[in-house]
Amino acid sequence: MNSAHKSLIHTIRRFNRFYTNILGLLDHHMLDSEFSLSEARVLYEIAHIENCTSKKLIEKLSIDPGYLSRIIKRFEKSGMTYRVQSTEDGRLYYLYLTDRGKETLLRLDELSDRQIFQMIFRLQEEKQKKLVEGMEVIENLLSAKPILTEENTEAKVNIRCDLKPGDVGYLIHLHGWIYAKECGYNHIFEGYVCKTFYDFFENYHPEKDKFWFAEVKGNMIGAIAIVGHSAKKAQLRWFILHPKFRGMSIGNRLLNEAIQYCREKGYQSVFLETTEEQKTAIRMYEKVGFRKVAERENHGWGKNLLEQTFELNLL
Repeated sequence: MNSAHKSLIHTIRRFNRFYTNILGLLDHHMLDSEFSLSEARVLYEIAHIENCTSKKLIEKLSIDPGYLSRIIKRFEKSGMTYRVQSTEDGRLYYLYLTDRGKETLLRLDELSDRQIFQMIFRLQEEKQKKLVEGMEVIENLLSAKPILTEENTEAKVNIRCDLKPGDVGYLIHLHGWIYAKECGYNHIFEGYVCKTFYDFFENYHPEKDKFWFAEVKGNMIGAIAIVGHSAKKAQLRWFILHPKFRGMSIGNRLLNEAIQYCREKGYQSVFLETTEEQKTAIRMYEKVGFRKVAERENHGWGKNLLEQTFELNLL
């Protein structure tokens, strides 16, 4: 174990001790309302797990089976839960909340909301946002399944087209960072991206040029653009997506939006430039009808590359 790993482990253990104290505080307050934090969590999961069983609760909460059994017996005795035997498996029982259980859960939710509010209300709004984002990052990195998945992407991702100050600066950053990390491109490539935007803005007009920015909670995660070169021909540019959000159909959504725009504007063809090593992107392009029409060598971005031009006929 090297010193870098030891430093990381030390920081994580320190955070664990801090957060354990926070959980202990919450647990104490929950006890004031007759329920421990674990009991409140069991109530919550019974209400939200489809066809809830003791086995599912054990897997979800990593709770001791004996302890869970005592909690459920207490709930049943107090009239907050009941069980129904499965018609397919007589050994299996489904757990449900009674009306009293639902009312209790609602009261605990309100109490929990007040407790959290008391913890954060003194923080400035920007710090509250950073706190939540940090928690989401921790959950996303340490979970087997990311928070944002293909099933819930539509509800999480916002696509906007208005161009705001700072948008292009961040796009340049994304290009420089991602292509250096994944492809080994050097600073000259980032300079090239800067120049493409400089040239673009000298002739920018919203009647022929359009951006699509993908955002999650106000943070840009990707983009695509169409640049009109003539009444008949357009270029697809600056198509990029943060690695964390790939494989969720966001890229396809951006690409389809851009192509549909080209059709609506009456462009007869749209072209794009990429490199041979961008195989995933090229498959996306070819799937919607782009075909390679040219290629040339490029030795200026820190490695030997084969640039390729693809074109889509819209007639």
